[in-house]
This record gives sequence, structure tokens and C-alpha cells, in this order.
Amino acid sequence: MNKSLLQSLRPLLIIFVFINAFCLTGKAWLAKNGINQEVLLAGNLLLFGVSFAAFFITHRAVRSENPQAFVRAMYGSFMIKFFVVAIVAFIYIMVVKKNVNKPALIACAGLYIVYTFIETKALVKLLKQKKNA
Repeated sequence: MNKSLLQSLRPLLIIFVFINAFCLTGKAWLAKNGINQEVLLAGNLLLFGVSFAAFFITHRAVRSENPQAFVRAMYGSFMIKFFVVAIVAFIYIMVVKKNVNKPALIACAGLYIVYTFIETKALVKLLKQKKNA
């Protein structure tokens, strides 16, 4: 991997590590506020993995000579990320039925927005570095 790619991924990695550290050290605070630690950790891992994959799909398109490739990759990665998260949330809701931890799901929705913002910001930064972009 080149240096600019690693620098672009750094904020994504920092957020992932920070959220995991917070979940592991703040178990009492999370429990006091009704947030299930396991759901938040699993959601963070899922969102990181999907964002990481979407970043690489779109990063490949940045290097392409075809100008429409980037737009297709952005839409495609958004659709993949959205549907994977929606399907996993649906499965979680169907499995636990009445014991759904709504605060943890809302926190995961917030993390979805954070990861999407960071991923988009990193990709725009890479796009600006490209010549003829």
C-alpha cells in the first residue's frame, strides 16, 4: 500500500480502535445507560469491515481512467454497505424479538453516519490528489 492510502485510512482505524476501547473500558457506563456492550462492539466491527471494503472498492475506481467509474463505485459501495447493515439489523431484530436493545441500535446508526462521513472524506481527499480529476 502506498503512503497516501494508509494516511487516508488512518481516521477510519482511529475511530474503530477508539470505539472498541470505549466499549471495553466503559462497560459500566454503557450498562447504566441501557446500551448493550456486545451489540455495540458487533455493530462497530461490522461497520468498520463494510466501510473498509467499500473504501477499497471506491479506491480502485479512483485510479481508473473512466470518470464514471468513481460515481458507479460510490453508489455501489453505498448500496452494499446500506443493505449489509440493513440485513444484519433485520436478522438481529428477528432473532432477539422483544429484547432488542434500541439504544445500541441507535448508537450503531450514529456510527454508520460517522464511518460513512470519514470514508467519503478520505476518498474525496484521494480524488483531489489525482491528476485530471
